Amino acid sequence: MTRVVIADDHPVFRRGLKALLDGEDGLVVVGEAADGLSAVAVASDLEPDVVVMDLHMPGLGGVEAAKRILEVLPSVGVLVLTMHEDDELVFAAMKAGARGYLVKTTDDDEIVRAVQAIGAGEAIFSATIAQRMMGYFTAISSSKAVVFPQLTDRERDVLELMATGIDNASIASRLSLSGKTVRNRVSAIFSKLQVADRAQAIVRAREAGLGSPR
Repeated sequence: MTRVVIADDHPVFRRGLKALLDGEDGLVVVGEAADGLSAVAVASDLEPDVVVMDLHMPGLGGVEAAKRILEVLPSVGVLVLTMHEDDELVFAAMKAGARGYLVKTTDDDEIVRAVQAIGAGEAIFSATIAQRMMGYFTAISSSKAVVFPQLTDRERDVLELMATGIDNASIASRLSLSGKTVRNRVSAIFSKLQVADRAQAIVRAREAGLGSPR
């Protein structure tokens, strides 16, 4: 049997998904979680084969929850099942180690097949997500590789200017942004690059070939 944990903060959706999966062709739902921290705890306790994970949950989001689960249980297959399909979330989930990504509008039969496939060690992505992934990698192959793909285009612009050594006020002037917006972008960059301060971010950026001292 493929043992499944469902992590989603909507109880009605959890009940519906459990009814869909439980006992279906070798699947058994062994646990549920309503937030990311609970998902980590339940998965660590039950050691399922598959965790079906929403991304936006209270406390700890699905991407970070998936990362923590896979640090402890690397053989678990994480299937993201969410309403959100923007590129940033897709690639963040992939980087965290998710083996599949579906949107909640996916047909029931496809969700069942995806859980079974993930349990068998395969990777599964919805048709729309797969097309966007192909487009992303095609763009990379036809141009220079995108550094720090977890950053948005605007965040990368800010980081490149940071790497030249200029301050936030100058960055705001160059990009026609408010000082507050630049500060928010810089904070997001620190978080996504997992650095503690501006100096570390500049080192990472220069190592990747962005900017040069001016």
